[in-house]
Amino acid sequence: MAKTIAEINKRIKEGKAVVVTAEEIIDIARTKGITRAAQEVDVVTTGTFGVMCSSGAYLNIGHTKPRLKLGGGKAYLNDVLAYPGFAAADLFIGSNALPDDDPRNRIRPGEFNYGGGHVIEELVAGKDVRLSATAYGTDCYPRKKLDTWVNIKDLNQATLLNIRNAYQNYNVAVNLSDKLIYTYMGMLKPRLGNATYSSAGQLSPLLKDPYYRTIGIGTRIFLGGGIGYVAWHGTQHNPDVLRGDNGVPKRGAGTLAVIGDLKQMSPHWLVGTSMLGYGCSLGVGIGVPIPVLDEEVLRHAAATDGEIFAAVVDYSDAYPKMKPDILGEVSYAELKSGTIKVQGKNVPTASLSSYSRAVEISGILKGWIQKGDFLLTESVAPLPGVDSEVTFKPLNERPVEY
Repeated sequence: MAKTIAEINKRIKEGKAVVVTAEEIIDIARTKGITRAAQEVDVVTTGTFGVMCSSGAYLNIGHTKPRLKLGGGKAYLNDVLAYPGFAAADLFIGSNALPDDDPRNRIRPGEFNYGGGHVIEELVAGKDVRLSATAYGTDCYPRKKLDTWVNIKDLNQATLLNIRNAYQNYNVAVNLSDKLIYTYMGMLKPRLGNATYSSAGQLSPLLKDPYYRTIGIGTRIFLGGGIGYVAWHGTQHNPDVLRGDNGVPKRGAGTLAVIGDLKQMSPHWLVGTSMLGYGCSLGVGIGVPIPVLDEEVLRHAAATDGEIFAAVVDYSDAYPKMKPDILGEVSYAELKSGTIKVQGKNVPTASLSSYSRAVEISGILKGWIQKGDFLLTESVAPLPGVDSEVTFKPLNERPVEY
């Protein structure tokens, strides 16, 4: 029996909706079967929390007196480079941005103690942030310098805009070389000394809706502790990849571009991070509700860690050189066991995403829906799916002639 989002929302408003987390639905489906579970359950909530580059925030600081035009000048927030090229009073701060005087990797490995992600966390925490800017001056915007403190409560707008989050599956990173390497997947020990991964597996939003049947443009989500929306498919969205018989991608596939009011959010769910030898980023918490429209949706939502597989990739050679080679596939059940086998060797594993926080997010979202504080949205357009023209292509390098 098929359901509609409108029917599910009516049940939410009446306090009758049956809402469970993506972890809880596994046992329900196993005990009651897919058909009965699909009839009884209305919403499955998902969650993920991890480091997500391609995150950032845009801010409107308001006009100075006399007026100053940020666009075309330079701007810094707590000495971290911000982008002012929009207009007179708008700024964008990216999670990977750094202060000009950060030594970066001149002495390896660089520590990257403070960057754009940390600025965003401090803004959300309500701390004062120093804004310094220079401008070239015009007749209508004559001021040329600004040095002041700003606070999120005083900004006209503060909006989180992340152009690539919630990756649908990802690599398991290992190191085949004889030296220690530092990557965005963490520190990788030589000769298969460890393996790292970054996904909540059976709780992760796009892994529980592998064909994007319920997640689309306009979907209301949990974002950074507040309410946000899917704004578009994320950059590098690539749905046409190798999938298992259950439809779940075995490689990095779909991504989400998300947006929300930074003033609603919490530093518990937006955390500035430092990756030794790599750079700065932002830890982001995202939760997406999956309306159980029919048995197929429920079947996908009930996929377990043992049914979700990821590729093992060598980050000392294959990854940096864009080689397609993989060393095998492992399930998230194996990854979460603490050890996987690669080339006949037992390799200890560690996760860069927090499963406990993913559980917390899915539980918070479940509570919001049960209380009637969070209704589901009909997406205004689907995300590009399998066989779409949207694919991730590497740069087509062309030599520049002088």
